[in-house]
Amino acid sequence: MFLRLLFVLLVALNIAVGAWLLLGQDDAHGRSVTDPGVPMLHLLSEQSTPPAASRPPVAATVPAPAASAPIALETRCLAIGPFDTPQDLRNARGALTGPGVRMRSRQEQATETRGWWVYLPAPGTRAQALALARRLEAARVGDYFVMSSGDQSNAISLGLFKDPANARKRRDEVSAAGFAAQIQERTEQVPEYWLDLVVADGARFDWRGRVRTAGIGSHSTTCF
Repeated sequence: MFLRLLFVLLVALNIAVGAWLLLGQDDAHGRSVTDPGVPMLHLLSEQSTPPAASRPPVAATVPAPAASAPIALETRCLAIGPFDTPQDLRNARGALTGPGVRMRSRQEQATETRGWWVYLPAPGTRAQALALARRLEAARVGDYFVMSSGDQSNAISLGLFKDPANARKRRDEVSAAGFAAQIQERTEQVPEYWLDLVVADGARFDWRGRVRTAGIGSHSTTCF
């Protein structure tokens, strides 16, 4: 009886050892112990580091050197004159001609003072003008002339003066003698000659020196 029981225990023990070895051999040969269709779990330390994703090359932007700004020329416009004669104008034009210079000539009419006239206004008639002249003679006022034509006919001229101070002195003398003397500025329309210039490099353009070298008197104004 005892031997039969021992035999049964040994058989059971052999079955258990054989089952353990069978399961351990499957694991040792690399067979998965997970259920079919279930992915194998891995530790982070067991995972291989994937290669870094390649990035498209980026062209480095290098700032282009700043282009040198062109030197700005100071354009200038001048009106030079007045010149007394057409010949002076031509001489100035020749002296100022050059690269970067554009010019045109023009003629203007200007009012020029010719002097100051001292006179007695004309009375109504010629006879009255002569009577006034006799009164001047009696008052010892000399140097007079009775106008006989023109727009001042019958007026009595007492003198034409270039200096306005002399004209005022003559008027005061005649007024002190009892006559209402007056002063009138005498003017005349005369031609003036001008030269208009547009100069590209106005800051360096010495127009005064050129005109002075040509022996021409003139002055300038700003932009025409």
